Amino acid sequence: MKLFQQLLVAPAALGLLAPVAATAAEVNMTGVNQYSTEEQVTSVSQFSDVRPTDWAYQALSNLVERYGCVAGYPDGTFKGRQAMTRYEAAALLNACLDRVTEVTDELKRLMAEFEKELAVLKGRVDGLEAKVKELEANQFSTTTKLSGIATMTLGGAGNTTAGDKVTSNYDVRLIFDTSFTGEDLLRTTLRAGNFASSPFGFRGNPLAGMEVAFEEPSGANSVGINRLFYQFPVADGFKVTFGARVRQDDMLAIWPSVYPGDSILDVFTYAGSSNTYPLTLGAGAGVSWTSGGFSLSALYLSRGDLASDSTEGLGQGITTTVQAGYTGENWGAALAYTYNDADTANTFQFASRLPGALSGESNNIGLAGYWQPADNGWIPSISAGVGYADFQRSAWSWYTGLQWSDMFLEGNALGFAIGSNGYDGGGSNHDPGIGLELWYKFQVTDNISVTPAFFWVENDVRGSSDILGGVVKTTFKF
Repeated sequence: MKLFQQLLVAPAALGLLAPVAATAAEVNMTGVNQYSTEEQVTSVSQFSDVRPTDWAYQALSNLVERYGCVAGYPDGTFKGRQAMTRYEAAALLNACLDRVTEVTDELKRLMAEFEKELAVLKGRVDGLEAKVKELEANQFSTTTKLSGIATMTLGGAGNTTAGDKVTSNYDVRLIFDTSFTGEDLLRTTLRAGNFASSPFGFRGNPLAGMEVAFEEPSGANSVGINRLFYQFPVADGFKVTFGARVRQDDMLAIWPSVYPGDSILDVFTYAGSSNTYPLTLGAGAGVSWTSGGFSLSALYLSRGDLASDSTEGLGQGITTTVQAGYTGENWGAALAYTYNDADTANTFQFASRLPGALSGESNNIGLAGYWQPADNGWIPSISAGVGYADFQRSAWSWYTGLQWSDMFLEGNALGFAIGSNGYDGGGSNHDPGIGLELWYKFQVTDNISVTPAFFWVENDVRGSSDILGGVVKTTFKF
């Protein structure tokens, strides 16, 4: 930039010639000699006849202090109000051009010294410009970002309600995140899958997993709207969320677990209390507040808008949750209360189904939290939770999930979880069951992972045999 600044001096100096009316015969040669022999000044304050109120003060200050090419008269004056002779203008212009020449020579030397680096930098800039133009030409929206998750599984289990089967299933989600202000979020998710009739499927199954497969909105192999909600700030720390297809955890300020949401057994996705955190999906609204590490959330949800509940209104299939939480640098915890009516009372069994006599309204409390080590290694992150439900009978649930990040290889992960989800049934067939899972995720690339897993579930509410199975899950993120 210094070169260009110096180049600006020449026209500035030439401009000084415009008011000159003197001819060669009128030139005061003594004045010229005095001007040309005076030592160069370094500050405009050295001129006794120049004041900050003068209209050209700033221009003169730049020529003296920035460009260093203006001298004064021997008596310490600039004589700014005096007509300038052509000889004086020539002397001034020559001094400025000398400075430009010095800078040009230095710049040429530097350019030659860093020629290779400048060529590389130019190539990178040209490449970035080309990529920006390509993105601008091909983007479908200036406000929306598209991401996707595609999961394929191969696995099976014995003694499930779907029988002893080995199946291949899939789940695909396309997520459109739109922001109009930079602080709001409109989320639209398209989803399709075919888990419902598999050993990993619907509510009648102990393995209703693969991230709550019963969310398939339009049946197997049909694409449907899985999410449609809008979220925006209303005041400092306050955020409002509402939507026609929104899930309970979309409206909570924090989720009190870092154990993976894509775990194998569905029971480990509820933070230890499947009735406090039933992950109800429907129409609803909620508000959350955060300040420092503290947070509060309150929400109302109804499944009455779903096709399966088309005869009901928004006053049925209710889930109402209030949660207080805190998050620190590497840990967090939350205490929550949830009311569920008869149409959303979730499962207290790995079997994901209550006996008919026990379905009904429930009041539920859940306490969950997590801790993560500062560095990845042999110490795992720990997520744990416990839940209590009061409906026709009391029920307790709990879980603990461990995850080792970068285990054996960078990017890979090892996970293990164990828990129980049952109620006081007054008999051996109603005892709480134990379930566990063990998995290892190979991060093949930044976007592809392969996860083999094994699981075991103790006999469920109907007193059937224990369930043992395995699955290989391949996940693509884009």
